[in-house]
Amino acid sequence: MVKIKTPEEIEIMRESALMVSKTLGLIAKEIKPGVTTLQLDKIAEEFIRDNGGIPGFLGLYDFPNTLCMSPNQQVVHGIPNNKPLENGEIISVDCGVLKNGYYGDHAYTFEVGEVDPETKKLLDITKQSLYVGIKEFKAGNRVGDVGFAIQQFCEAEGYGVVRELVGHGLGKKMHEGPEMPNYGKRGRGKKFVEGMVVAIEPMINQGTRKIVQHSDGWTITTLDNKPSAHFEYDVAIVNGKPQLLSTFDYIYEALGIESNEEDEFRVK
Repeated sequence: MVKIKTPEEIEIMRESALMVSKTLGLIAKEIKPGVTTLQLDKIAEEFIRDNGGIPGFLGLYDFPNTLCMSPNQQVVHGIPNNKPLENGEIISVDCGVLKNGYYGDHAYTFEVGEVDPETKKLLDITKQSLYVGIKEFKAGNRVGDVGFAIQQFCEAEGYGVVRELVGHGLGKKMHEGPEMPNYGKRGRGKKFVEGMVVAIEPMINQGTRKIVQHSDGWTITTLDNKPSAHFEYDVAIVNGKPQLLSTFDYIYEALGIESNEEDEFRVK
């Protein structure tokens, strides 16, 4: 079910989303060769709890950790472990927070040390596709408009767009309606209206779009074991237009990156 949010609820959700953004900014400083994903998971949980939040993923559907950490060919839902990160890898970090009764949900794919140009391009195109999709999330458009835009942008580069995993509505539950696929047809699906809040999250593979779920019930990898990238924002429709609730600013500050890519979707 789609639950429309009041302006007051959207501001509460902005707090939850920004706590996730700050958590990812903190993690960005720590991602380097030799660090384990379990170490990063512990840092995230302590930060969230110390700032009045509850880890949104921990225990959700029985997930065992605070962060989903998915390196290289893992698409999403990777479980943190004691294996050190290695130079040249990439890793998707997906984090959720529950604060004041509302969820935030935000993801970024990081480079570990020096990454090869082909993989860098995958990350760049996937992140660009996120903004391409967000532009279509406005009153009067439909779910298929967002999915179509992301799909066309990524497939034009020869990448595989995952079908089985999608974005979603967000609110008092981590997963509300509508589902937000990263593929689709223009003019199809649920119509967007004022006060909708969703998580838009392209999951894009360097090779085939096909995936495999592992026996742990969580880990999902590409069928051809080529890298996959994942970026995610929380977005609300305010005055008919998309407005970001989460931000990559804290990540960029940690990594020394200057960017104006979010400017058109910010609060004026």
